[in-house]
Amino acid sequence: MVTGLKGDTGPSLCCPVTEIAPESKELAGTATAFKALADPTRLRLLKAIAHVQEACECNMVPEFGLTQPTISYHLKVLRQAGLIVSERRGQWVWHRINRRAVLNAARDLTELAE
Repeated sequence: MVTGLKGDTGPSLCCPVTEIAPESKELAGTATAFKALADPTRLRLLKAIAHVQEACECNMVPEFGLTQPTISYHLKVLRQAGLIVSERRGQWVWHRINRRAVLNAARDLTELAE
């Protein structure tokens, strides 16, 4: 690109660019949520938990046809992303959706379309 102006310190832009705020903790959390949701199994698990409001891990193993360690791993990723909340009751762990985290991720994605 030729700028042709004396004293020009750099290339000129063809159009103005709106400054984007530096990455915040909120955006980092949204990115983590989307990374967790990038796996079809985790999406299925999240949808199943949302459908029944609260789900025991013991019911997920036969329902999904996956091994218990595999289910546990996917639930751990969802929990670390803040998308589910887990509670141990006796020997089983019960999971429910963290609606606020899911809605925040959806909001951040929706803002891109505005």
